[in-house]
Amino acid sequence: MGEEKLQTHVASICNDEELPPEFIRPENEQPRFTTFQGAPAEVPVVDFASENVVQSVYEASSKWGLFQIVNHSIPVEVIENLQRVGRQFFELSNEEKVSYGKDPDSNNIDGYGTKLRNGWVDHLFNKISPPSAVDYRFWPKNPPDYREVTEEYGKHLHEVVEKLLRWLSEGLGMAAEELKTAVGGEELVYNMKINYYPRCPRPEVALGVPAHTDLCALTVLVPNEILSNGKYKAVLHRSVVNKEKTRMSWPVFMEPPPNLEIGPLPTLLNEENPPKFKTKKFGDYAYCKLNKIPQ
Repeated sequence: MGEEKLQTHVASICNDEELPPEFIRPENEQPRFTTFQGAPAEVPVVDFASENVVQSVYEASSKWGLFQIVNHSIPVEVIENLQRVGRQFFELSNEEKVSYGKDPDSNNIDGYGTKLRNGWVDHLFNKISPPSAVDYRFWPKNPPDYREVTEEYGKHLHEVVEKLLRWLSEGLGMAAEELKTAVGGEELVYNMKINYYPRCPRPEVALGVPAHTDLCALTVLVPNEILSNGKYKAVLHRSVVNKEKTRMSWPVFMEPPPNLEIGPLPTLLNEENPPKFKTKKFGDYAYCKLNKIPQ
């Protein structure tokens, strides 16, 4: 089914009470059976202004694999504008959104797509850094300030990521710049994805995105494992959907350049801590992970 026809199909079924069978997850994945019903889990909070920030980042990354950041210095209006232009894009007509569709003849994931057979979600991918990776053909021209707003967010996000990589490196007992260098330095790719989860008639049996771990070095999300030899966790997560309202999220995936060799850092290895993962080019690692090929 073509992008436009699939989008129209999704729009129509969102108004129905019936959910097509291809969207129903196996029982061991359905939220009605697998959602934790106890007290809400207390996710670690890392205060960027804290004197103990390195220890806080280390503990949250090694024990949980995720944490909430406060006092990160990204202005509220910058985040609000990012969310505004994202919402405005997904409110456009199907015809206009599809005009930014992915190139079917390329392995590049930039652009708009509907992959709802795999999950109840539409999405838009835009690489926002480094300049050599940015392809403005897939950046919406409507709303008119999409580029300005997104680049402003990217500028502030760089500062957050620089701090995180420095503190993650120091938490492992390494030099401050060692982890950043290991994931590509200034060539680290910032790959932004906007997820749009339409209203779903049966959210108890469907998922926006099935359970998975991200393949990138680091993910920053608006409301990894190989390099640290397993010390820092890649958290398993999924996205649920809602019957009454749409949901959106803005993750940015920090990905090493495809040809950069990634593996356990030699600094961390010894007889008591041998390598748990193979060293390979990031592009090869990503291909194997996405196609469920044993690493």
